[in-house]
Amino acid sequence: MPRIAPRAPDSGWTDPHCPVARTLDLVGDRWSLLVIRDAMDGARSFTEFQRRTGIARNILTDRLRKLTAHGLLAQRTAPSGRRREYVLTDAGRDLFPVVVTLRQWGERHAFTPGEPHSTLVDRHGATVPEVVPTGADGTALDADTTRVRRV
Repeated sequence: MPRIAPRAPDSGWTDPHCPVARTLDLVGDRWSLLVIRDAMDGARSFTEFQRRTGIARNILTDRLRKLTAHGLLAQRTAPSGRRREYVLTDAGRDLFPVVVTLRQWGERHAFTPGEPHSTLVDRHGATVPEVVPTGADGTALDADTTRVRRV
């Protein structure tokens, strides 16, 4: 599967050398990640995305176009043959750990203790374990044990 088409550094990247900034340029608004989240959860049609997110039609149209243009979603004919549907590409599926990490951060910091919220479970019904970056030696990494090597 081809990678996302790169743009020249002078064509509007927030920070042309930072992978975090470039990623946020592609999916950093609220609606884009919610569309990706719902696609991961099986949403395929415009109507499904709108129903699940509550997003206005014009904004949803814009986000679906953007995510498709950047290679995170692809359109295909639905099995019924009557409509087009959106499916995640490999690049879109690669956002799964990002969505899981955001979800887990939200579970820890965006809810009061005991407040109900949805939970991500595996195919056997077990809660997905916490995502923790690890170094080559298996030790946990955090902001205090890493640094950015600038170009």
